[in-house]
Amino acid sequence: MAFTVAEKRALRTGISVGIAVATYGVSFGALSVAAGLDIWQTCFLSLVLFSGGSQFAVIGILATGGASSGIPAVASSTFLALRNGIYSMRVAPIVGEVPLWKRLAAAQITIDESTAVAIAQEEKSAQRVGFWATGIAIYIGWNLATFAGALLGNLVGDVSRFGLDAVAAAAFVGLLWPRLQQLQAAAVAMISAVLAAFLIPLTPPGVPVLAAAVVAVVFGLTNWIHRETAADAQTTQPDDLPEPGDTPGYHPDHGQVKP
Repeated sequence: MAFTVAEKRALRTGISVGIAVATYGVSFGALSVAAGLDIWQTCFLSLVLFSGGSQFAVIGILATGGASSGIPAVASSTFLALRNGIYSMRVAPIVGEVPLWKRLAAAQITIDESTAVAIAQEEKSAQRVGFWATGIAIYIGWNLATFAGALLGNLVGDVSRFGLDAVAAAAFVGLLWPRLQQLQAAAVAMISAVLAAFLIPLTPPGVPVLAAAVVAVVFGLTNWIHRETAADAQTTQPDDLPEPGDTPGYHPDHGQVKP
């Protein structure tokens, strides 16, 4: 099968992104074992859930609350994974009419990176190549890295000695930071952070994360700040525009200034 120039570019981008993102799987595997899951439970989580943010949220809550935090962990991961369902509406036309097994495979690899690489391409065929290349590369690499990280965590025990416990937080910051340029995203982040910090000493593990997620859902459904900004833009009128009668040479019938 011969690739066009655009398809080759999309293929290279997808593989490069896949390799870079997959390396986070090592830290996830090690942290998951440290949180109490065994190697095979850790690998199963990556194979089935396959959503970095959701997976880090699960093990983060389990690490602080043990088995009693199972329900908050599932709820938090579900909130975080909802965006993938939204991505599917954008990805569906790119994947096109394909057999059921291929649609199921596409659903499994519809994540931030595969969607971003796909929609960044101009040609439809390149979008398809970018989506599949990125998704497959990350899926294979992430699961291999998860297994390696789980083995590492099982051997070394306390992964915090190597700083791997900070990788999850760093990954979330990396995902969040570019979005903070938008006013509504910055407001959501600030309110969620304050609310979570307030609830941490008062509630069971996982509840602060759920509360922060609810803030994001409320803002997303109401689009409050964007709606207020748009309303202000429509109602605001310039104060320094001259009246038609005050403009020299203004013709009331044509709205033009005569030379």
